[in-house]
Amino acid sequence: MTEPSPASAQSPAAESARQALLALRAEIAKAVVGQDAVVSGLVIALLCRGHVLLEGVPGVAKTLLVRALAAALQLEFKRVQFTPDLMPATSPAR
Repeated sequence: MTEPSPASAQSPAAESARQALLALRAEIAKAVVGQDAVVSGLVIALLCRGHVLLEGVPGVAKTLLVRALAAALQLEFKRVQFTPDLMPATSPAR
């Protein structure tokens, strides 16, 4: 007895979700190149209703990546820049 391949066993809803995810990644890739692992983490966190803290040296496209994600999903984007002396309670984004 043979098992159906995963591709042939997908429901229409699963295929639709897969196509939407591929389209989202393609839209982000128009703005940011070479950050596939970070994009995956952002999308997973978004789907799980989680939070992400992007850390890195200046110039590695952190803000551009999040702007591209927001634009691809037609969401509002606001940036909050922290310094080590700021506490969440004193954040201007509250």
